Amino acid sequence: MGRPEVGDEVEYAAGCRAVVTDIRSGTYFLRGAGSREWSVPDPEALTVTRTRAERLSEHSDPW
Repeated sequence: MGRPEVGDEVEYAAGCRAVVTDIRSGTYFLRGAGSREWSVPDPEALTVTRTRAERLSEHSDPW
Protein backbone atom coordinates (compact mmCIF):
# COMPACT_ATOMS: atom_id res chain seq x y z
CA MET A 1 0.00 0.00 0.00
CA GLY A 2 2.94 2.34 0.31
CA ARG A 3 4.17 4.78 2.91
CA PRO A 4 1.71 5.45 5.77
CA GLU A 5 -0.12 8.76 5.98
CA VAL A 6 -1.90 10.46 8.88
CA GLY A 7 -5.10 8.56 9.68
CA ASP A 8 -3.91 5.23 8.29
CA GLU A 9 -4.07 2.12 10.46
CA VAL A 10 -0.69 0.40 10.56
CA GLU A 11 0.82 -2.77 11.97
CA TYR A 12 3.94 -1.82 13.94
CA ALA A 13 4.69 -5.31 15.29
CA ALA A 14 3.22 -8.74 14.63
CA GLY A 15 -0.48 -8.48 15.45
CA CYS A 16 -0.17 -4.96 16.92
CA ARG A 17 -2.06 -2.14 15.23
CA ALA A 18 -2.32 1.61 15.74
CA VAL A 19 -3.28 4.74 13.83
CA VAL A 20 -0.77 7.28 12.51
CA THR A 21 -1.73 10.49 14.33
CA ASP A 22 1.04 12.81 13.13
CA ILE A 23 4.23 13.01 11.11
CA ARG A 24 6.64 15.66 12.39
CA SER A 25 10.01 16.23 10.73
CA GLY A 26 9.88 12.68 9.36
CA THR A 27 9.03 11.14 12.75
CA TYR A 28 5.83 9.10 12.81
CA PHE A 29 3.54 9.17 15.84
CA LEU A 30 1.05 6.38 16.58
CA ARG A 31 -1.88 5.89 18.94
CA GLY A 32 -3.52 2.59 19.77
CA ALA A 33 -7.12 2.23 20.88
CA GLY A 34 -7.34 3.74 24.37
CA SER A 35 -3.60 4.41 24.65
CA ARG A 36 -1.18 7.30 24.58
CA GLU A 37 0.66 8.58 21.53
CA TRP A 38 4.24 7.42 20.91
CA SER A 39 6.93 7.99 18.30
CA VAL A 40 8.17 5.27 15.99
CA PRO A 41 11.95 4.84 15.70
CA ASP A 42 11.76 2.97 12.37
CA PRO A 43 8.89 4.06 10.08
CA GLU A 44 10.07 1.54 7.47
CA ALA A 45 8.81 -1.20 9.82
CA LEU A 46 5.21 0.09 9.56
CA THR A 47 2.78 -1.75 7.30
CA VAL A 48 -0.47 -0.06 6.26
CA THR A 49 -3.40 -2.36 7.08
CA ARG A 50 -6.18 0.13 6.24
CA THR A 51 -6.00 3.61 4.77
CA ARG A 52 -7.77 6.53 6.39
CA ALA A 53 -10.40 6.41 3.65
CA GLU A 54 -11.03 2.69 4.26
CA ARG A 55 -11.35 3.29 8.01
CA LEU A 56 -13.83 6.11 7.51
CA SER A 57 -15.96 4.05 5.13
CA GLU A 58 -16.43 1.31 7.73
CA HIS A 59 -19.03 1.85 10.42
CA SER A 60 -17.43 -0.53 12.94
CA ASP A 61 -14.13 1.36 13.22
CA PRO A 62 -13.01 1.19 16.90
CA TRP A 63 -10.52 4.06 16.61
